[in-house]
Amino acid sequence: MKPTIEWKDGRVVMIDQRRLPLEEIYVPCEDEEQVASAIEMMIIRGAPAIGVAAAYGIALGVLRLKPGTDLGNEFDRIHNRLHRTRPTARNLFWALERMKAVFEANKNLSFAALQALLLAEAVDIDRQDEMICRRIGANGAELFKDGDAVLTHCNAGGLATAGYGTAVGVIRAAWEAGKKISVLADETRPFLQGARLTAWELEKIGVPYKVITDNMAGWLMQKGEISAAVVGADRITRNGDTANKIGTYSVAVLCRENGLPFYIAAPLSTFDFSLEHGGLIPIEERPAAEVREINGRLIVPPSAQVRNPAFDVTPARYISAIITEKGVVRPPYERTLAALR
Repeated sequence: MKPTIEWKDGRVVMIDQRRLPLEEIYVPCEDEEQVASAIEMMIIRGAPAIGVAAAYGIALGVLRLKPGTDLGNEFDRIHNRLHRTRPTARNLFWALERMKAVFEANKNLSFAALQALLLAEAVDIDRQDEMICRRIGANGAELFKDGDAVLTHCNAGGLATAGYGTAVGVIRAAWEAGKKISVLADETRPFLQGARLTAWELEKIGVPYKVITDNMAGWLMQKGEISAAVVGADRITRNGDTANKIGTYSVAVLCRENGLPFYIAAPLSTFDFSLEHGGLIPIEERPAAEVREINGRLIVPPSAQVRNPAFDVTPARYISAIITEKGVVRPPYERTLAALR
């Protein structure tokens, strides 16, 4: 597969994830406003991928500035535009913090030198992401065995990162290690990331899979057709509470009821140690049209009111383990996660 996002010929180029699986279209972004809009409109999505996009957005914005401009004010403007795109994914703010640190440490250098350093930092964030995901995959692959049928929710594959994936990366690593596993990819309403994106990735990787609707998971668990669930994360607090795509909490509860392991796969950049628990995580409310319509066609009465929270929070007590690039972390999370800091 081509990269989800890359720096190419002075532009940020990303695959338009709204068009998959029917069309593979790549969108070039010429400035930070186009990158910010791409994040908001879900041309690019997935916490690690959003972080990479934000870093490139900073670099692109500063590269477009003219010598002699007020660098401090302009950097703040660019930074703030990207900062307000999506509130839940920790990786967005982690990447912006890294870019701001580089700016503050080097703002007295020549304009050209500062631009080069910011671009180098964005490229480094991009390249590090794939290496980190491969480590997550290798660590998580040990949790699965031949014959396992693994449930996924949303998309936490290469499309959600700069490459390889987190939760799908774990599945991919197990498959590449020769383990004969299969996947049940739930649709993940309302944006259908599981049906559109995870299935598309698994098809390309060659891992056997079936798509199910979200409300089939409990029954299939009860019938013994699911061995475990593994999902990604958008923000993890210091007690292990985890925000992920809406519906993740339901999957975790169903796993507990049916005695199945429920795993989170995420890089350390997703952890927010400033937050004590998941009740403090800001939850994004997405546009109502994502629930009201499919492919632009209304599926509810025209006067229907809807809710569209994009994420929910799974309490740490439902999480069997969290798979990171530093290893597999298990409860009690207050202690084991603190050791990762």
